[in-house]
Amino acid sequence: MSHSLRKVCAALAVVLAAASLAQAASLVEGLDKQGKPDLKSAGPLAFGPDGVLFVGDPQSAAIFAIDTGDRSEKSSRGPLNVQKIDEQIAALLGTKADNILINDLAVNPASGAAYLSVSRGKGPDAAAVLLKVDTTGKLSELSLDDVKYAQAPLPNAPDANAKDRRGASQRQESITDLAYVDGRVLVAGLSNEEFASNLRSIPYPFTATDKGASVEIYHGAHGKFETQSPVRTFATYGIGGQDYLLAAYTCTPLVKIPVSALKPGEKIKGTTIAELGNRNRPLDMFVYQKDGADWLLMANSSRGVMKIPTEGFEKAEGITKPIQGTAGIGYKTIESLKGVQHLDKYDKDRALLLVRNDAGQLNLQTVELP
Repeated sequence: MSHSLRKVCAALAVVLAAASLAQAASLVEGLDKQGKPDLKSAGPLAFGPDGVLFVGDPQSAAIFAIDTGDRSEKSSRGPLNVQKIDEQIAALLGTKADNILINDLAVNPASGAAYLSVSRGKGPDAAAVLLKVDTTGKLSELSLDDVKYAQAPLPNAPDANAKDRRGASQRQESITDLAYVDGRVLVAGLSNEEFASNLRSIPYPFTATDKGASVEIYHGAHGKFETQSPVRTFATYGIGGQDYLLAAYTCTPLVKIPVSALKPGEKIKGTTIAELGNRNRPLDMFVYQKDGADWLLMANSSRGVMKIPTEGFEKAEGITKPIQGTAGIGYKTIESLKGVQHLDKYDKDRALLLVRNDAGQLNLQTVELP
């Protein structure tokens, strides 16, 4: 090999090595710690770019960003059906099915793998566990022993001993849902402010975490304005060229809130565009496209799975008077989907559901979007 050719090869090797290092750095951008994140609890989940999993830890009142290493792109995926997943999880963790609680479900949009946040045990001493279900149905624990991660503590969460009027822990409501959107982590929950219902917009990579915005809504079923109840679940959606949160509360107002209003220390008022029925707790929701239209799919504790058209969201008038039953934007109940405890979008044509069937089995399964 000539001297000139050796110089060219050496220079090429340096360029390739630098590109490889740059790519590796970009894959874990913002993850400034290495080791074992101190998760006290594992609640709401959401995926960001490059296989980064955001985990809400209500007990610690903190958001963790964790590198799962799951960056494999899979454009085509078969159906997923994992029977008696609670029993499989219990066996993996060396306990019984009635000693675990699945808190949330999130699908990695790149790989199609599903991730579950789980409590092993009961009460505040329950161990926090993250599990992965790949597209073949294989179940495994996501090891946190030596991972790249980042942490964003919430500065004004309820005190660890604070209780609501029913005696439930307000700290456990510090994070009720979260999502990653355009370089920011949106977080719903409670604060220790007078207007306790709180929405935060946290830049990622994490820097300082602010106190978030306080939220007031009109609750038609209760016939009053409320500031103490947290958003239970939300999705983001563009309305009239502006990004909005579509937020659902217990008993069940559906509210639109402009993302641009989520500024530190602001007191904002959401627009209640629907009352979907009381004595009900919304569980999960996402927006999808079918038959040339956009739809909101929402799972609920006692009112089944709702399919809600989005076409009327922009012009919907806010509900500001007491409501008996339902009002505002209408919905269709998907009668074939019963016992749904969690859901997420699997791909453009399917949803992934965690379902308790009539026989009492807890199954993870894909279904066609209705």
